[in-house]
Amino acid sequence: MDPKLDQLEIFKALSNKTRLQMLQWLKEPDKHFPAQEHGDCEKVGVCVGLIQQKCGLSQSTVSEYLTILQKAGLLHANRVGQWTYYKRNEEAFTALSKAFKTDI
Repeated sequence: MDPKLDQLEIFKALSNKTRLQMLQWLKEPDKHFPAQEHGDCEKVGVCVGLIQQKCGLSQSTVSEYLTILQKAGLLHANRVGQWTYYKRNEEAFTALSKAFKTDI
């Protein structure tokens, strides 16, 4: 497995139903989120506000969950002005898949 990815942190991040849903939504963002001001969801990522609306949780909880996923290496954050956009780190999912096949 990629040494940059800590398996324990990944599994902790994946142990929450809402965080799993976020990752599923971000896999196909154009399907799950409306168009946004600063560009295509596939390229730029999805604004925290849209993720919050879809989750129905507080902004602080959503930000905490996104930070956990980012620290685990599962998300990339992209700052545009005052907004932060998140998208999946597909390389991390490829590495995790390989680890399941070889290490676990």
